[in-house]
Amino acid sequence: MEIKSAEFVKGIIGSDPILSDNIPQIAFVGRSNVGKSSVINSLVLRKNLVKSSRTPGKTKEINFFLINHNCYFVDLPGYGFARMAVKGAEKLRKLILWYLGGREVRPKLVVLIVDASVKPMPYDKEMVDILRAENLPFVIMGNKMDRLNQTEKSHNLKVIESALALPIIPYSAHTKVGREELLEVIENSL
Repeated sequence: MEIKSAEFVKGIIGSDPILSDNIPQIAFVGRSNVGKSSVINSLVLRKNLVKSSRTPGKTKEINFFLINHNCYFVDLPGYGFARMAVKGAEKLRKLILWYLGGREVRPKLVVLIVDASVKPMPYDKEMVDILRAENLPFVIMGNKMDRLNQTEKSHNLKVIESALALPIIPYSAHTKVGREELLEVIENSL
């Protein structure tokens, strides 16, 4: 898949006409600060299409980016830790669950991003269970591979794959390792 155009369309926090415009959606989900925004930026080869922050909980809406005028990349808020009150974090969790479990739209693919430099968290395992229960097609990618040496890469991939009981795509938003493989998976889902 070659990405020729990418533009921000809108952010939503509930029902919206964008959900029923018949443009396929590829959703990106993961823990806060796992690099969802950076991954999308690396896929479209732009630095600031998607705003990123080191502060967990920055994304508070479901953001839609039109790719090649024929699909959306959907950036979901991060789950797990967020630098906000418990009530705010729960609101974001409910927004993610609403999108993934809603019947208004079914994403063609969900890209579950985990941090390859740490062990999977209970939230990651819970997300795998949710995606399976909702019968959503998904792929798991391990971001931040560039932070690991070769021994750590091999070890961490095995630990993550064992914990989540699925293979993962090694990825680095920084070096773009895994970009072509992920784009191929996305293209095949469309």
